[in-house]
Amino acid sequence: MKNNLYNMLKKELREMFRDKKSLSMMLIIPIMIPLLVIGMSALFESQINKSVEEYNKIGFDYELNEIEKEIVKNAQIDAVYIEPDKIAESYQRGEVDLYVTKEGKNYVIHGDDNETTSYAIPLVEGYFSLYKEYLQQEHLMNINVNSEEVLNIITVNKEIKEIDNFYAGYITNYAFLFIIMAITVSATYPATDTTAGEKERGTLETLLTFPIKSKDIIIGKYFSVTLSSIITGVLSLILMVISLIIANNMFEIYEGVNLMLPITSLIFACIVIIAYSLLISGLCIAIASNSKSFKEAQSSLTPLTFISFFPSMIAFMINLKTTTVLSLIPFLNFTLLFTDITSGIINYLHIFLMLVSTIVIITIILKVIIKQYKSEKVLFSN
Repeated sequence: MKNNLYNMLKKELREMFRDKKSLSMMLIIPIMIPLLVIGMSALFESQINKSVEEYNKIGFDYELNEIEKEIVKNAQIDAVYIEPDKIAESYQRGEVDLYVTKEGKNYVIHGDDNETTSYAIPLVEGYFSLYKEYLQQEHLMNINVNSEEVLNIITVNKEIKEIDNFYAGYITNYAFLFIIMAITVSATYPATDTTAGEKERGTLETLLTFPIKSKDIIIGKYFSVTLSSIITGVLSLILMVISLIIANNMFEIYEGVNLMLPITSLIFACIVIIAYSLLISGLCIAIASNSKSFKEAQSSLTPLTFISFFPSMIAFMINLKTTTVLSLIPFLNFTLLFTDITSGIINYLHIFLMLVSTIVIITIILKVIIKQYKSEKVLFSN
């Protein structure tokens, strides 16, 4: 039995490594991770370091007095006077980034909910805060009241300790999400080729004439697909670490932050990658085994890519935390554990439950596949 299983595994690996498409899926997809890390880091930095000249052109439908002009200048606002009946139209044409209208003592800031507005509004609000403070001081002086005693009756200081760098956590978690997607894509093609592909080519029928048990055939195919997935996952992790080190030294948004994960975290990340590879490979083979052709198998496996990726993305976006129950739920548990690992949290119970859940599911899947391969209805197209 062991000899048959070894020969079966060797055959599958030989065919897989000879197939250019399998190799491209296994080795080329991980290259996208450095592009993701460097690209998103560059995008974040460009947003943080956006020049004030890109959003400081503010329209006013009234003439500013000398004090207002001085405050506007100090606030780095490029003030433009536009006639009241033309100011809205001027904004729509993009001539100003925001515009302010005045009616008596009421001022209204106008704009649309877009990226430029999100930068320009704090600029204008800061201007009005300074102007309001000036008017208050002037009024108090006119009635012979010490403005310092009224306006500065209390003092408020901020002492906020930044525990985590938002961008560092964001980019690391997204890189792990991409590793999950890369493993899924990597498992899809070899699983399709070794099941539906062999069925379509007629080589599966020849294989079944040999004195090899269906169990050995399935386990050999399963381990070959799993090995492909693990190679993709580990290579992706290595490239992710390299790209994080490069990004750490290249971009100012990571200043004072060490993006490099501890060795312990990397070891547990590898464990999660191996567990996920075992699960996704079994699911891919189970789905592809029920298909009559290569094309049909590919169509059947397409939803699996979304099922494996989107729950993880949603969990990341809503900042879902790992619990004992969630660590048992497939797909979701891998992402949550990755998030914990990047935060330096190693919960042995959650990792153990994830492994138990994965082993149980894999055992059920393999038993179902082996049973399928004993049925001619599943094996043959005609």
